[in-house]
Amino acid sequence: MQAARIIRQSLRLFGVLALMAAPTAAVTVTGLYSVEVPVAGSQPQELEQGYADGLSRVFVRVSGTRDVLRSDGVAELLANAESLLQSYQFLRSDTGNHRLRMSFGAVGVNRALASADAPVWGANRPLTLAWIAVEEGGRRTLVHQGSDSAGTGADEQWRRVFQDAAVDRGLPVGLPPARYRDDRELLSDIWGQFTSSVRRSSENMEHDLMSLVRVSRSGSQWRAGWVFDGMGLDSTEQSVTAETPQALAAAVVGRWAEMFADRYAVAGSDVGESPQVDIVVHGVSNLNDYARVNGVLKNLSPVVDAGATRARKDQLTLRVAFSGEMEQLKQYIALDPRLVPLSDAEISRMPTGDENQPGGQTQAQPVQQAPQGGIALAEQSTESAAASANPLFVYQPLLASEEESEQAFESLYQVLHYRWQPASIVESEDGE
Repeated sequence: MQAARIIRQSLRLFGVLALMAAPTAAVTVTGLYSVEVPVAGSQPQELEQGYADGLSRVFVRVSGTRDVLRSDGVAELLANAESLLQSYQFLRSDTGNHRLRMSFGAVGVNRALASADAPVWGANRPLTLAWIAVEEGGRRTLVHQGSDSAGTGADEQWRRVFQDAAVDRGLPVGLPPARYRDDRELLSDIWGQFTSSVRRSSENMEHDLMSLVRVSRSGSQWRAGWVFDGMGLDSTEQSVTAETPQALAAAVVGRWAEMFADRYAVAGSDVGESPQVDIVVHGVSNLNDYARVNGVLKNLSPVVDAGATRARKDQLTLRVAFSGEMEQLKQYIALDPRLVPLSDAEISRMPTGDENQPGGQTQAQPVQQAPQGGIALAEQSTESAAASANPLFVYQPLLASEEESEQAFESLYQVLHYRWQPASIVESEDGE
């Protein structure tokens, strides 16, 4: 009876494939709960300060706002940061510039924020394509992907400060390719904030929305003014000022992060006791596979409940409620060799389009290719990476339709991807 019910549910699920909407460029931020900070040394009190500094950065990333650090109860949470720590590594330096690399438990951090009645913003986040024009000394330049070794280096400086700001806030931000840097007409359109003109140049670039930013200097202050295009956002210009490029980039990206957090973060009162995560299993080609995948997950000790939410071709997505920490769930899943975790590189190579959609096409997803495709910690120099966060901090494509992306933005945990390989286990004659 149970098997028959599962099959009936599967038939209904697989019958909606033709209704899937076109994909978007939303991404999953991995490493959101990992951070690296400077420490004076390895003495207990010095490590405790490092734990607190690291957790405060994670709190800002996950809540979406620096105001969280002033919330009631947060100071006490930071004083007991070690209780939320999952792992750490002390990085000793001969020059005395020691650093502490840490990973905090996602579930523990989310519950801690909820206990302080702070918002919780999940790991699935919109991708912003930033067209940034900088005017300095009577010359305008475009901030673009990669370094500008042939130029003055100004482009490189601005790329790095915006990159560091994006990493610090866990906000996916992409930049246009270097081939646009000499397009003076496009640069004028960015400066004039003519979104319709720039939109045509953005058609083949992955993004959920774009922002046209103009940066200029006035006396001792830098000013950045920007407009958004996409996702139904207010298109009127907003602006900030700061004394240094670093402070300006931090202020701009900080405002963007707060805007998205206001839209997608979950109120602390809505963070449930049983966390839920979406698991996408690739290679589920028939109903028997579906039933077995569902059974494997439901039989895991940390799993409270599991059920399919959607399917697309050979991809089955299940929403899994679990107890404990995310890493514990991953460890239990790893005990079954039929579920093979996909690497970041494998996910980045997967099609993000649906060739069956009118006008759709299958493409390799460029967001993950950090050195050419945008802002991600994986592309940073050793010095820049050390100054920001865990060097394994990357962006993965969410691989979802527009409607699914909107739902995923409200999910607290990153999407997990596995490949189903039933041949990994020698099955008995009855298939069990």
